[in-house]
Amino acid sequence: MGIAPWDLFCRVIDNHGDIGVCWRLAADLATRGVPVRLWTDDASALAWMAPDGEPGVTVRQWNDAESELMPGDVVIEAFGCELPPAFIRRMAAQPRAPVWINLEYLSAEPFVERVHGLPSPQTASPGAGLRKWFFYPGFSARTGGLIREPGLAERQGSFNAAQWLRARGVEPRPGERRVSLFCYPQADVPALLERLAQITHQPTLLLVTHGTAAAQVTHGLGPSLQRGTLRAHLLPALTQRDYDHLLWACDLNFVRGEDSFVRAQWAGVPFVWQAYPQTDGADAAKLDAFLATFLHGADPKLATAVGSFWRAWNGRGGSLPALPNHAGWQQHGTAWRAGLLEQPDLTRQLLGFVSESR
Repeated sequence: MGIAPWDLFCRVIDNHGDIGVCWRLAADLATRGVPVRLWTDDASALAWMAPDGEPGVTVRQWNDAESELMPGDVVIEAFGCELPPAFIRRMAAQPRAPVWINLEYLSAEPFVERVHGLPSPQTASPGAGLRKWFFYPGFSARTGGLIREPGLAERQGSFNAAQWLRARGVEPRPGERRVSLFCYPQADVPALLERLAQITHQPTLLLVTHGTAAAQVTHGLGPSLQRGTLRAHLLPALTQRDYDHLLWACDLNFVRGEDSFVRAQWAGVPFVWQAYPQTDGADAAKLDAFLATFLHGADPKLATAVGSFWRAWNGRGGSLPALPNHAGWQQHGTAWRAGLLEQPDLTRQLLGFVSESR
């Protein structure tokens, strides 16, 4: 008898960040022998994000969940997306109710450690009698950890950056620093381009992701995609695997949201994070909480420089300052990654949590 499938629900709000995280989780579960039905209201991004799919992952239309298909052994509600009422009713009607998990957004805020793993008994219809568990990704042993597929470090160790870049028509010049840019609409892109163009002691090759970032860089540099010691190369839409390769091939990465934020930390090189902008200021709290965690124990000068640059990049610190010292930044990023690698990954913890919840 095969393993009962897990149901993973994901609504795409914008920017495809939600589906990116959910696809990585679904694929990671499947490679560990757990079949997954990924329910989403917009699977379009998977055409370029994961064009080959993943054995064991079935993508289903959100509205089809209203049918009589029976829930799986585990139901994950990603980012509070609210399951279809008919599906919840079928969950409540099962002889053995599924383990219902609300997979939350990633944050380093202190409350995460307090509420991770807590149950939420459901008292109202359609889920009366069920329990929903809160599962929080995070950066400490008292959280659910980060998505990290088995063998990631070994795959990175055998990666050939020059070969990968050449296959994509990118030919770095001797001495060029490679920088990747993935961002939301960003008022400081012109300032970043100007700063990079004025670094006389080291030229920069800016590798720009498809979409918003490419449009901003093209507007800022014009058709030549060059200025001073800076030249840019516009990339096509990358699969998740190739986006990892881009991060590994660079000396500095600008990332955004959640998925690329995590992958930049696994890359182990200096990075700058743009938090998802929110009107209620929640992004500022997330930014400050992560900086406090990430820079704890760092050299004070480095911590000040990194914090100042990150806050400016997130619209909270005046004009964009000079980039922090690369050598110290690199050393700190390597140590941070090593600490994260000592913790169990999110999928492993999730499997253990489900087993204990039974």
